[in-house]
Amino acid sequence: MKRSSNRILTTHTGSLARPDDLAELMIKRLDGEPVDQRALDERIRLEVRNVVRKQAEIGIDVVDDGEFGKPGFNNYVTERLAGFGGADSPWRPADLADFPDWPGQVRQRRRPTAACNAPISVRNLDLVRTDVANLKAALEGVQVEEAFIPAASPGAVALITANEYYPSQEAYLFAIAEAMKYEYKTIVDAGFIVQFDAPDLGMCGHIHYADLSRQDFRQAIELHVEALNHAIAGLPADRMRIHLCWGNYQGPHHRDRPLGDVIDIALKAKVQGVSFEASNPRHEHEWRVWQDLKLPEGKILIPGVIDSHTNYIEHPQLVADRIVRIARLVGRENVIAGTDCGFGTFVEARQVVPSVGWAKLGSMVEGAKLASTELWGWERSAIYAIA
Repeated sequence: MKRSSNRILTTHTGSLARPDDLAELMIKRLDGEPVDQRALDERIRLEVRNVVRKQAEIGIDVVDDGEFGKPGFNNYVTERLAGFGGADSPWRPADLADFPDWPGQVRQRRRPTAACNAPISVRNLDLVRTDVANLKAALEGVQVEEAFIPAASPGAVALITANEYYPSQEAYLFAIAEAMKYEYKTIVDAGFIVQFDAPDLGMCGHIHYADLSRQDFRQAIELHVEALNHAIAGLPADRMRIHLCWGNYQGPHHRDRPLGDVIDIALKAKVQGVSFEASNPRHEHEWRVWQDLKLPEGKILIPGVIDSHTNYIEHPQLVADRIVRIARLVGRENVIAGTDCGFGTFVEARQVVPSVGWAKLGSMVEGAKLASTELWGWERSAIYAIA
């Protein structure tokens, strides 16, 4: 991963709003309706090209394919892995359960997922190869710093699929890790950064592990990181980053585990970059964690500096302030500006209007420019003052 050597670089967490007609085709396929697969594949190739160019035009430095080839992180895994034929086990975040009058949009848009009821193995080798080929083609003639492809972490797969086959959670996690090795290695070998989507590290704290003590919760997610490290053994750390969050949904989030309970464990992942929520009302204050926690040598932070849940367009100065206060604690070269989460996590639903989402990304780019001026100028002023 490139560092912010002379300015703050920008990226995002992966999913972007799909065009309406593409979303409709993908929903039809998920619903089992007949779809011309060749036409859908061609539509995805075209839209990946368009979304890469749009990111570059706005000024995003580290781009991706918008995850246009995936219906959502909770659906694409079972298209790529075998062993998931059991019945779905519904769950509901503890924060929503605390409010009986909550309208329940999370439940409404969460499409049922299968449970694991057989040995896990790779089902389809071609799907990740197609992701790679589409992004490579889209990058031709486009000037960006780097490109990445998101992939579900072993813990994320375990978060969204129940285990009805393996004797323990540990065995289940490591079986997933073995099966996902191919996807991770294929992305890295293609020259891209792989981003491990790991909402489990935060979100499990108010879903599957809601009743656990702080110590037991931390032990549980330690196992998630161990499984990821098993899956990526031998891959170069500087071609990998991890994204943790507490669930990309509008909700109270008052049951979220604090960043301080999670971040030191996330930093044990043998990857270079760590992306996390840092701008929404529940977690923005947690930049203070970095006053006491030392960033390990070689790591890069990707704090979310725009919120992916609301249609407010953050002012560039606010974005700059969010970047600067973390950069001054951990070093400007160790910070890349990012988003709290994705804008197209689920193909079936959107929280942010697509045009507003792009405007928010544009504001992030402008904020990163302001922060770059302040950080580099701030350091020169400090040197002159000492002299």
